[in-house]
Amino acid sequence: MARKHGALLEEPRVDTDRLKLDHALIEALTARLAAGQDASPDESTLALRALLAEADDVHQAAMLRALWGRIEARAGTAMVVAGAAAQLLAADRFGLSARAVADPDAALAQVAAGAHALIDVASVRPWWGKLLARPELRVIAALPDDRHGLPAALRVAAAPTGPTGDDRTFWVTDARLPDARIVEALAACGFVARPLAAAGGLKLFMLAGYVQAEDGRLPAAPGALKGVIGAAPLF
Repeated sequence: MARKHGALLEEPRVDTDRLKLDHALIEALTARLAAGQDASPDESTLALRALLAEADDVHQAAMLRALWGRIEARAGTAMVVAGAAAQLLAADRFGLSARAVADPDAALAQVAAGAHALIDVASVRPWWGKLLARPELRVIAALPDDRHGLPAALRVAAAPTGPTGDDRTFWVTDARLPDARIVEALAACGFVARPLAAAGGLKLFMLAGYVQAEDGRLPAAPGALKGVIGAAPLF
């Protein structure tokens, strides 16, 4: 038998029990992909939440998120990304299937044509403000989607979502007041708000929970040009 650095080489051994588990994993994944995507983003959210509730720890939960995202990318609608944060987050969650476009405007054009788009929140121009004039396009998700930080990218689609039991809503205003004053005014209207971004004279806030665009409390909120642009689930 050959020697390497004075030690005998050992012939690799195939662990047949582990190999059976690997084959079972491939069969299960093939069957899941064949089943196609969920009927709506809300159904997908509830299904993922149920899986995460059974995760043993944060590491297993992270693997479930990544696997779920790749299944969604394989079975679901085409996705484009605009911005460095969106590209990184999309690769982490959905793999490398998303196509990068030049800017948010190009991404929104693709959404209007049937795709989904993940777009950086931070932008020189407030692309998210354009959704006020395009109610057919809505924010349906935000990444990261846990409660430990602020979202860096918003997912936009021509498919509004409903309440899932644990959501955050995105609201735009042209109010010139300081952020703290706007948060106070929103609290007086019954909302828990947090500033997220500002550009081009517009400001983007997150509202706790699912808030409908027609919510009767919103007209009293600060600003002349204002409104809800969508909502996203938390996990």
